[in-house]
Amino acid sequence: MRSGDAPLRRAERPPAPQPTDRERAPGRLHPGAWWLWALALGTAATRTTNPLLLALLLTTSAYVVLTCRPHTPWARGYSAFLHLALAVLLVRLLFVVALGSPVPGTHVIVTLPEVPLPDWAQGIRLGGKVTAEGVLFALYDGLRLAALLVCVGAANVLAAPSRLLKSLPGALYEAGVAAVVALTFAPYLIADVQRLRAARRLRGRPDSGLRGLLQVALPVLEGALERSVALAAAMDARGYGRTAEVPAAVRRTTTALTLGGLLGVCAGTYGLLTAVGGVYGLPLLLAGLVAALAGLRLGGRRSPRTRYRPDRWTPRACLVAGSGIAVAALLFAAAAVDPAGLRPGVVPLTAPTLPLWPAAAILVGLLPAFLAPAPRQEQPS
Repeated sequence: MRSGDAPLRRAERPPAPQPTDRERAPGRLHPGAWWLWALALGTAATRTTNPLLLALLLTTSAYVVLTCRPHTPWARGYSAFLHLALAVLLVRLLFVVALGSPVPGTHVIVTLPEVPLPDWAQGIRLGGKVTAEGVLFALYDGLRLAALLVCVGAANVLAAPSRLLKSLPGALYEAGVAAVVALTFAPYLIADVQRLRAARRLRGRPDSGLRGLLQVALPVLEGALERSVALAAAMDARGYGRTAEVPAAVRRTTTALTLGGLLGVCAGTYGLLTAVGGVYGLPLLLAGLVAALAGLRLGGRRSPRTRYRPDRWTPRACLVAGSGIAVAALLFAAAAVDPAGLRPGVVPLTAPTLPLWPAAAILVGLLPAFLAPAPRQEQPS
């Protein structure tokens, strides 16, 4: 450099782009938030047999799933839960047609040939009169169970199973691994069936009927076995199944607290769902939850593990979970204030009406569609 020349300055780098809000908070919520939201909607579905409210619940969960589900293989399993819910509804109606209904009715739809049964089978019949009241009662009851199944399916679609495993306490780690493996492989089986059927259609081969089913089932089974063997080898190489030494007194205390707490949760839940157990249901449920959580906390000592990039409960996740809990709480209150609106009668035959404020309460469940980040491709963690 010649004297007198100004020193050459380094080329200035462009300023680093500032991370956006979506990059600071990755486009995914805590999986527990989705499960709490979905289970709360399912709990709300158990409080009503009004088909209009149940249809609104189904529409709410379906809209959130279509808006927020990620682009992953397990997110394609929502249609399987819809088919399962439809099958449950049809089976419930078939039972009423074949075995009769306990609901008395005067509007006879059809009279089937009745099969005589021995005296020890009193109260059971095969065939006979099929009334509109009995069919309608079965339809309401089956629709409630179908809504519960669809809500559970929404949780399976929205929450990544592998991330849910990281959030489980150590005491449930082994059971959680088995459940997550099952939940992870089921959508892959559905994807394999769809892929093989599409390939057979492109080749001009039948993909329906018994022959098509057999020729699709064998490659799907082979692929599932290969994935199972590869997963077992990978888990064994990473040391899954190792446990720490825990004193016998701690093990006995853990077992007593966990089993006692779970029994308390079951008894408390039963008390809340019945009219006679409303007094003791909530205290027993809370006591059971405390005991079960204490047992799980102690049981985690035998499975020491670390979490890589653990999921955090952000304010957005809390709002998503809180929206579902709010729907369940408002439906519980509505069932106590207006039981006729949430459980319409079928004798005499009347058209169900839509209660306004329970319907507005269900619409609170749409909040995740506006709070959750846009769906994106899940990255392995």
